[in-house]
Amino acid sequence: MERILTGKPVVAGEASGAALVSKEPLSFWGGLCPRTGEIIDRRHERSGAIVTGRVFVFPQGKGSSTSSATLLESIKAGVAPAAVINLKVDPILALGSIVADELYHQTMPIVVLAKEDFFSIKQDDYLTIEPDGKVLVSTESSAK
Repeated sequence: MERILTGKPVVAGEASGAALVSKEPLSFWGGLCPRTGEIIDRRHERSGAIVTGRVFVFPQGKGSSTSSATLLESIKAGVAPAAVINLKVDPILALGSIVADELYHQTMPIVVLAKEDFFSIKQDDYLTIEPDGKVLVSTESSAK
């Protein structure tokens, strides 16, 4: 089954990948290893998961403005998420993605979805992000 969700592009771009879904906010500073793409916050529900190449679906960032630098470093190292989907605009993560585009010409799209659409995404759904904020969702069985 496929469906289209309409979101707001915070950082426009194209990306696709399997969804890594979390109900919890995450601070990239101290929460994500910028060398490996592993979620290293041991209190986080996705601790140990690798975000690399996935569409990371989580409510919002939290904490330090240094999360911008952590995201930037993970993009430079090639271990960042393919894209991020949030419930609300996170200017700190947006800044990291925008600077990566300026410095490295690598765009990591960030999209904000309405609550109902956000919570309709399931772990391992295959997501395709379009520059206008549309998210094509293919369920695990139809993506194979």
